[in-house]
Amino acid sequence: MGLLSSVRGVALAGGGAGRAFSRAARREQRRGPRPGGEELGRRLALEDAAPGPRPELLCGVSPCLLALRAARRRVARLLLQAGKAGLRGERAELLRLAEARDIPVLRTPRHRLDALCRYQVHQGVCMEVSPLRPRPYAEAREAAPDQRLQQLWLVLERIQDPRNLGAVLRSAHFLGVDRVITSRRNSCPLTPVVSKASAGAVEVMDVFSTDDLPGVLQAKAQQGWLVAGTAGCLGPEILHSSQIPIMNCLEFVWDQPTLLVLGNEGSGLSQEVLASCQLLLTILPGRPLPLGLESLNVSVAAGILLHSICSQRKGLSVEKEREQLLQDPPEPSAMSEGVTVAQHSALSSESGRRRPCGG
Repeated sequence: MGLLSSVRGVALAGGGAGRAFSRAARREQRRGPRPGGEELGRRLALEDAAPGPRPELLCGVSPCLLALRAARRRVARLLLQAGKAGLRGERAELLRLAEARDIPVLRTPRHRLDALCRYQVHQGVCMEVSPLRPRPYAEAREAAPDQRLQQLWLVLERIQDPRNLGAVLRSAHFLGVDRVITSRRNSCPLTPVVSKASAGAVEVMDVFSTDDLPGVLQAKAQQGWLVAGTAGCLGPEILHSSQIPIMNCLEFVWDQPTLLVLGNEGSGLSQEVLASCQLLLTILPGRPLPLGLESLNVSVAAGILLHSICSQRKGLSVEKEREQLLQDPPEPSAMSEGVTVAQHSALSSESGRRRPCGG
């Protein structure tokens, strides 16, 4: 009898707890969803999005701001960290752009943004967006022809690490590369990690892709372009046995349209792409290197190679500016700038006289 009473007591207690839970649930339903509550988590679930390409979560101030400015992506909602008093600068511009495009803006607790971004750095700003795809190479061919001798296209074959790709694209955009072409197969897509690593540069760049990279290189070579591949630190025996001329990147003279080709992080350029190159550029080390340290990270190498080439374009532009200053003397207030330009022009003209020493 005692056992029956205790069991009945447990059942009554359980029933009371169930009724209390039901009353609390009804109160929450009448009150409506709370910002940052479970309803927000459900709304932010990517699986709840409309049918179509699975949306991505873009994190960080620069990627989100540049994506809004470029307007290449469809934006489902902008998430701003709750609790920050007042929005200034770039965050205020983010809010203005979102409101101008009628994009929903949600204030989200820090811990939920951390979880949504998988604990990557987000700076209190995230945006749910459609994926960004490279453009077909056919669209690059349809563009109006450019008659400049100093054109530079960056060609990337099978770059697979998203942070490497993002860093390469950031350097390419900063240094003035005209176009970027990637191999479609075995290459990293333009993910939010790529955008974050590029500081948002990928949002405003034209990146093209092709299934036939060797064919593209051969066609451009027939049009008078120089196809310059890249090689790691090579020993003397390889330097003498290579069928393709190898040159120190600091000795390269940029006097014709050029395609700079970078290969995979581990294996470099494929044999098919290597056979399409007319020249190989290399970065010489400043000391003897042990095994395992004889090469650079692809993003670091890209920055060095691009700067060694693009600095020649900057030198020419400064020369032209100096000629214009000589023809049209500046106002007295601008004389100090003229002196600075002349000093930098002398340095640039000195470096511009370097010529290849062989190959």
